[in-house]
Amino acid sequence: MQMTGAQIIIECLVEQGVDTVFGFPGGAVLPLYDALFQNQRRIRHILTSHEQGASHAADGYARSTGKVGVCIATSGPGATNLVTGIATAYMDSVPMVAITGNVTTQLLGKDSFQEVDITGITMPITKHNFIVKDVADLAKTIRRAFQIAQEGRPGPVLIDVPKDITVHTADFVPEVPRKLAPRTERLSEKSMETALDLIQHAQRPMCYVGGGVIRAKASDDLTQFLENIDSPACTSLMGCGAVNSYSPRFTGLVGMHGTKVSNMCVSACDLLVVIGARFSDRVVSKASAFAKNAKIIHIDVDPAEIDKNIKTYCHVVGDLKVVLEELNKRIAKPMVHKEWMDQVAEFKKRYPIRVDSESARSKEILKALQSVLPPNFFVVTEVGQHQMWAAQFLKHVQPGHFLTSGGLGTMGYGTGASIGAQVGNPESRVVNVAGDGSFRMNCNELATIARYRLPVIILLMNNHTLGMVRQWQTLFFDKHYSETTLDTDIDWVTLASAFGVKGMRIRREDDPKPILQAALELGEAVVIDCEIPVDDKVYPMVAPGASIEDMLGVQEVDEY
Repeated sequence: MQMTGAQIIIECLVEQGVDTVFGFPGGAVLPLYDALFQNQRRIRHILTSHEQGASHAADGYARSTGKVGVCIATSGPGATNLVTGIATAYMDSVPMVAITGNVTTQLLGKDSFQEVDITGITMPITKHNFIVKDVADLAKTIRRAFQIAQEGRPGPVLIDVPKDITVHTADFVPEVPRKLAPRTERLSEKSMETALDLIQHAQRPMCYVGGGVIRAKASDDLTQFLENIDSPACTSLMGCGAVNSYSPRFTGLVGMHGTKVSNMCVSACDLLVVIGARFSDRVVSKASAFAKNAKIIHIDVDPAEIDKNIKTYCHVVGDLKVVLEELNKRIAKPMVHKEWMDQVAEFKKRYPIRVDSESARSKEILKALQSVLPPNFFVVTEVGQHQMWAAQFLKHVQPGHFLTSGGLGTMGYGTGASIGAQVGNPESRVVNVAGDGSFRMNCNELATIARYRLPVIILLMNNHTLGMVRQWQTLFFDKHYSETTLDTDIDWVTLASAFGVKGMRIRREDDPKPILQAALELGEAVVIDCEIPVDDKVYPMVAPGASIEDMLGVQEVDEY
């Protein structure tokens, strides 16, 4: 059947199971938007206020649903406005397909109006990208892009489509999408045997868990694995939710803003099993001192991560769910490490997560939020102190329900991502824990929230400063608060009202729980301006270049 390129794009998206896209129109994608208009009953288009918002919304949609997020932008500035969102998805292994328009093929490379080489720009931050110069190649390119975005370690793929390709015609033959098979081609029997032997002979095993477990949908297999090898577990920021926070085996975050317990366990263990994590510098800190008493097993689907940051004793490359299932099968009898687990319990009693009076307010607010949230909620964050507090103080019990920019640390991520999460999960409540510095970057997306009547709650932790940067300036730069004080008198409640969104306040002296409860019961979008002290700090903290055992702000319990 003969179709235009724009129609082919629509048919391929439907074929891939896409029912929602996020975007912003422009001249180079007008034929595609005309096709979207004609197919609005098949694909819902969410118009964001800015293309960056569309990319973050596609990201949040993907993380919260497990589907591929799709965003669309026109050529030139439209395409470049996607770059930060694409990079965010790349660093955090999020399956996304970005479709950009471009000038017609005969104008490519001539510095035409609104022309950029978006494939060249995004090459380092995509799993792969394409520019389609023949409409006959369009369908297979889209199908390949969706396959690449999802297979192995997920990530973003960009498809650049010149405008003339969207109006030219070609034969279109429908296809049933090929079922993705787990990546196991590098999974060797020798590596499995070596890993199993190390596990069986360990006396003090510790598991360090990353976001790869969530991407692989392997949390249940991980839970069984921890039981089988009788091991505690810590997580990276991206791994929040992979291990139930209420589990007695869970020791908290690891690394720079991890718990003292997790960091001590990593240093004291004789075997560190790293599952779906990449040894980020925010976890490892001083590489020569990291897990210095342990042999390290690294289990990951991406061979490029093996021995990249930390040399390992053994590595197992393959789909995490497959690997964990196989290891669980081969452990005939659950192991017992009573002495080690007793020591971990002692660490927990001696080094609880405590805050000084300066920082108690953030914990109080987030604990109040936890108490009123309904089941199956999603928490999204911006980037900064509030992000770390949300990771530390909220209980994460469901994989994929804590959405944050970990690898890139993108301020402005949360509002767009909360849109995507809410659109993808209309029956759930979504809360964006934000800071006033991050929120001002993309608060224009309140227009999108209002337009589509999305009941997103934005909890604005307002300290009138760029809090995390100020914390570093306090600790390491002699309190030289260079350009971190946000003394512009913004009335966030009035701003929300201007967008048609309800605004509320939590003052320093207020009990936050009834206000948060009232906001949730409204069943609509609410911005809550929540005052917190300017010098609240995220503790504990590892100073740059220090061993993860050497933490600032730890309060030890002498008698327990």
